[in-house]
Amino acid sequence: MVSYEECASSIDESLSEQEKTAQLIACIAGEVSVGVDTFFLIYAASLVFFMQAGFAMLCAGAVQKKNVQNTMLKNLLDACGAALGFYSVGYAFAYGGSEYGGKTTFIGNTNFFLMGVTDYTFWLFQFAFAATSATIVAGTLAERCQMTAYLCYSLMLSGFVYPVIVHSVWSYNGFLSASSANPLFGVGMVDFAGSGVVHMTGGITAFIAANILGARKGRFFDERGVKLKKPKSFPGHSIALQVLGSFILWFGWYGFNVGSTGEIANATASVIASLAGVNTTLAAASGGVAALFANLLIVERKTGEATFNLNFAMNGCLGGLVSITAGCALIEPWAAIIVGFFAGLLYLWFSNKLCQWCIDDAVDAIPVHMINGLWGLIAAGLFATPEHMQNVYGSSDNVGWFYEWGRGSGNFNLMGCQLIGILFIIAWVTSLMFPFFCVLNYLGWFRADALEEIVGLDVSYHGGSYQSADQIKTEHLDAFNKRKKEIQNSKRRSSANNNGTEYEVDEEYGQAGGSVDNIVSN
Repeated sequence: MVSYEECASSIDESLSEQEKTAQLIACIAGEVSVGVDTFFLIYAASLVFFMQAGFAMLCAGAVQKKNVQNTMLKNLLDACGAALGFYSVGYAFAYGGSEYGGKTTFIGNTNFFLMGVTDYTFWLFQFAFAATSATIVAGTLAERCQMTAYLCYSLMLSGFVYPVIVHSVWSYNGFLSASSANPLFGVGMVDFAGSGVVHMTGGITAFIAANILGARKGRFFDERGVKLKKPKSFPGHSIALQVLGSFILWFGWYGFNVGSTGEIANATASVIASLAGVNTTLAAASGGVAALFANLLIVERKTGEATFNLNFAMNGCLGGLVSITAGCALIEPWAAIIVGFFAGLLYLWFSNKLCQWCIDDAVDAIPVHMINGLWGLIAAGLFATPEHMQNVYGSSDNVGWFYEWGRGSGNFNLMGCQLIGILFIIAWVTSLMFPFFCVLNYLGWFRADALEEIVGLDVSYHGGSYQSADQIKTEHLDAFNKRKKEIQNSKRRSSANNNGTEYEVDEEYGQAGGSVDNIVSN
């Protein structure tokens, strides 16, 4: 940072005293603004990363007690995997070689392992986004996914799949980028903070994974494989943790949306950031109220009894937050309320559709992130105002479709870019993650063993206490212990044969044998 002395020494001595003073102040102010912008972005990155705690608390409260530790570790692995993946290759694929006015490229090709990177603040902010995209899947696959598969997926998504989408939409050289010197259709795809780039990407991945992984045992089918008349619910063990997680996510979303301004030390940036914060608040509130009361009306009409469902209210808020992320700095506050309202309704509708399709999503992350991420991109194409488009992207030639009608024009350029962006994200994620999860499933690395799932992944993978697993039947624990001892004896036998030594078989569990499969099926 330039010091006072350096600024003073750079002043042109031929100027008048008044001009010298003005030049000195301008020099110092310029350096201060850089520091303020840097702190702003670091603080925003911290808020976004704190969302990991929100996801962790939400997932922990939504799962059964026997799977809490496993769920927590997967959330931690998301952050670890995203950090390593985004450091090594992810950032390079996303922003490597990004240069305003350069040729359009599909993927970045420089700055691997942060070589040549000088703006570490920007990397930190973008890493927090990558970690968020990876974490979305954590709740969907809860209670039945292996640890190995989860770490592999986290590295794949944050290291390659997500960065290519970032490059296409947010870098100067992406073919969909609104910041490009020659944007698609003269405007490019507008996704200010990531409804599509972050949330839709994670949501589609969760949707694919849930289809391949299958539902939790007993969720939609009985032990004979007959479909249940009504899906069995698996209530989470702590609604308090779920509410805490939801509030933490809402709080962190201010870093997500407001922080995407990128700077704060000028008048235009302040207007953009303030509007983003207001719209974030209103959309979340509207989504929560819409989901709560829409469900209330539906249940009251079906049963005659009014029921206020807290889970629907929480996820409605999160759906509103996801939907406003694309256009938070581009639309008016009244429009944010409309966007959030429809987000709450869309969440309810698609959550019900997942149950009809027998797709098990433990925390409803798919309707919250995938469907409302898609809706957020469309909403930005409908409601983006000329004034805010000018402030954010420096042009108001192509704006939201409703405002184009107000101009007496049918200009579909912005909405066309939004739809192309949606199709690109769906195609890119599906073409990579579908075969990826199929391979994991084929290798037997994806789904946890049936008996491990029944006794709980805390006991199976982490040596959890049996005493805390009050939902587990004694015969299932006995079967699990017998098989565990059988595996240990088999390893001892193999080791002894290789070393030419004798071995001892555990007498209590040495004949674990074939009763385990019968117990699992029961």
